[in-house]
Amino acid sequence: MYSLIFTFLCTSPIFLACFFCLLFHVLFTGKNEYDLLVIGGGSGGLACAKEAAQFGRKVAVLDYVEPSPQGTKWGLGGTCVNVGCIPKKLMHQAALLGSALKDAQHYGWNIAQPVHHTWSLMAQAVQNYVKSLNWGHRVQLQDKKVKYFNMKGSFSDPYTIRGLTKAGKETVVTAENIVIATGGRPKYPTHIAGALEYGITSDDLFWLKKSPGKTLVVGASYVSLECAGFLTGIGLDTTVMMRSIPLRGFDQQMASLVTEHMESYGTKFLKRCFPTKVEKLESNRLQVTWKNTDLGTEETDSFDTVMWAVGRAPDTEALNLEAVGVKTNSETGKIVVDASEATSVPHIYAIGDITEGRPELTPTAIAAGKLLAQRLFGQSSELMDYDNVPTTVFTPLEYGCVGLSEEMADLGALQFHLIQLHALSLNVLRKDLYVMYCFQVVCLREREQRILGLHFIGPNAGEVIQGFALGIKCGATYPQLMKTIGIHPTCAEEITKLHITKRSGLDATVTGC
Repeated sequence: MYSLIFTFLCTSPIFLACFFCLLFHVLFTGKNEYDLLVIGGGSGGLACAKEAAQFGRKVAVLDYVEPSPQGTKWGLGGTCVNVGCIPKKLMHQAALLGSALKDAQHYGWNIAQPVHHTWSLMAQAVQNYVKSLNWGHRVQLQDKKVKYFNMKGSFSDPYTIRGLTKAGKETVVTAENIVIATGGRPKYPTHIAGALEYGITSDDLFWLKKSPGKTLVVGASYVSLECAGFLTGIGLDTTVMMRSIPLRGFDQQMASLVTEHMESYGTKFLKRCFPTKVEKLESNRLQVTWKNTDLGTEETDSFDTVMWAVGRAPDTEALNLEAVGVKTNSETGKIVVDASEATSVPHIYAIGDITEGRPELTPTAIAAGKLLAQRLFGQSSELMDYDNVPTTVFTPLEYGCVGLSEEMADLGALQFHLIQLHALSLNVLRKDLYVMYCFQVVCLREREQRILGLHFIGPNAGEVIQGFALGIKCGATYPQLMKTIGIHPTCAEEITKLHITKRSGLDATVTGC
């Protein structure tokens, strides 16, 4: 029967006319399959795709996770969901709960000491939650009729992407507009013997089934300090090795307070040191050799885990960008974009961590992705505003900030005169928790005294800074801040009482309400 139908169709003038019209359209009109193709299923890419779909456009997302050198892999959602913000915050919370249990006895609670933590229970709960988010992202794409390809993509030509599955199956996808949102991956110091063979990164830490045990975290980035902080908080022997300054790019007075508190909290620091080799012992422990630049000595110690947190690199290697003329920064490897997120090829865009000069933050990638979709398909002309973006470092005592640091303001073209104010509260029932909170405000000395930056170290710093970020975005001034009534008793109220300038040399310690 089927052969009869096939014979009829092949001899039908109407069918043949339609078939050849369709073939001519595909081959010669240049019509692409999708209005938008997003390469990368992280926060920014997914936000862009879903926003574009709301305008009734045909959208696809192509995402593939290359396993880490240690074999770790994960699902849809990108770094933030799988190996970044979400699991980090959950493990940070686990550490805070441990600290609260230790503090509880000072408030009258009878809790047997010492308290113990079970890594496997925490890790399983975190991993299960992350997997639920992976599934949620897939459901959202399906609900919004966004096609999802679990494939590694590379450019064949400016409008064509060649997708390759894990099994080696190839699919060719074409689109009128292409957005690159592949993010970055942790760097390995491959010049150090044993670094790649025996070390892990943040791509692996959150997916470990067993406790990392005694851990050396190499690096002074926020990733390094955050991970070292929660590892210490759950009771692990943790050391941070840093070659230079902590939290480069952040206010250095505040960065010093962060590391000082971490030391009092139990994290060890090897300052002005750098590793030279990692060797595996017969006991399966890792022996690390390093140089101390201050003392000019070579030292060694053994650890259960060595974690590299020495920066991130853009994930562009497989994209074949050179073939289509997408320009990258030769030093960083990041894609060069203009204010509209456009690359050097007009219909190819890039957002998120992969772009040059942009903050490596999930919320900025999400906002940039949504605005890009609105400009492409919603007749909007609004550009992403990257000024005064708030952020928080989730160390044991959190550090939140928005706007300029002291160093950035002082190096500005206008050589701003500064008012700097900060407050410290000491010794609240526990003598070892010696910094409860610290504020610093950077603002113009002249005219209206507009606030240029606000920095806070203390509990729930992200929650505190999120509110103040609106005021700074709206151009808040120091006199307006002083007219604001504080909520008592809170840490945040101290910002409404700041009056001691750094240049005065007076003691800014808060001694009463």
